[in-house]
Amino acid sequence: MRRRPGGWWTVVALAVLLLVGGGQFMITAQDAAATAAMPAFEVDATWPRLPNDWVMGDPSSIAVDRHDNVWVLHRPRTVPAEKKDHAAPPVLEFDKNGKFLQAWGGPSAQWEWPDTEHGIYVDYKDNVWIGGNNPNVQIRVSTRSDDMLLKFTTKGKLITQIGKRDQSRGNKDTTNLHQPADVQVVQKTNEAVVADGYGNRRIIVLDADTGAFKRLWGAFGNEPLDVPPAPARGNGPAPAPPPRDLEGPGPQQWGIVHAVRIANDGLVYVADRGNSRVQVFTLDGKYQAQVFVNRKDKSAATACGLALSADPQQKYLYVSDFGNGHVWILDRRSLTVLGHFGEQGSEPGNFRNAHHMATDSKGNLYTAEVNPGSRVQRFIFKGVKPQSAGPSR
Repeated sequence: MRRRPGGWWTVVALAVLLLVGGGQFMITAQDAAATAAMPAFEVDATWPRLPNDWVMGDPSSIAVDRHDNVWVLHRPRTVPAEKKDHAAPPVLEFDKNGKFLQAWGGPSAQWEWPDTEHGIYVDYKDNVWIGGNNPNVQIRVSTRSDDMLLKFTTKGKLITQIGKRDQSRGNKDTTNLHQPADVQVVQKTNEAVVADGYGNRRIIVLDADTGAFKRLWGAFGNEPLDVPPAPARGNGPAPAPPPRDLEGPGPQQWGIVHAVRIANDGLVYVADRGNSRVQVFTLDGKYQAQVFVNRKDKSAATACGLALSADPQQKYLYVSDFGNGHVWILDRRSLTVLGHFGEQGSEPGNFRNAHHMATDSKGNLYTAEVNPGSRVQRFIFKGVKPQSAGPSR
């Protein structure tokens, strides 16, 4: 029987290795589902609405501000040639119902706009943060490296640029970023916590006003090390990639530090895309735990975007499974994997390369899919329901 578009809760007989402190525990989604209730969602296929016959390129990121307006960052350079004249500006703002509010952004003599747009975040002061990840193996617009973060007002006026294009000196450089993937600002400390990201393998913490360096750390709290240069190649075939790490604690260095979310209790969640895991830290960088998410599926890129549920305790952590077409739901504190929704597919409610995510104050979830999905979706929160309740209609 074919799954309904957006067909919902699937219990997965997936063994997930949890490393909590020094101990190891095997927990399956089946065990968790026996007693757990989970958030349920319904896709809103009408959201959003663009004016002026505009079209979006690949939406790389999505954010929700404190007013519940939704911000989308997309890649106008990926709009097909025949539609280039209708490409929307890269930064788009919508209200919660999908009504278009404004658009801005792009290259300027006043700032170094990223060649490949990647992350967007709106902080508690209504500042809009933009990062990029050019060049990378998926998209290589130019040979220039996006080694900066930009901070704007909501009207697109530059406040500050942190770092400079092509200036990164690696993981020890505290002045420049290196293709940063994501950022979140912590109101209590006014710190910008950056997932840095594609070129580096670190979390770096900066003063959100001045950009001054505070601290940094890598996987397990280790010192982040630069990726060794690839050996010179002759004319023969490219070497085979190393085998996937499917057992044990995983690499001591991160792969792509793709997303970061800080909960209200100060715990920092870091998505290690390519290593199928989320690691947890205190705000000062002390390692707490990790969880593998769908580690043995066909794609290792399972931990891509992160979002937190909107209840005061932020009971649930959402993890987008980039390579396998799911959004996973975890109990945030225990890191128990409860289940997932969505499958590989272009139908509303399913996913093709779900990239970044965000939630609003009502618990609704927003996702951005890069190529070949190339869309944003809104999922309306329908409450927390027992798993046996069946799919949301």
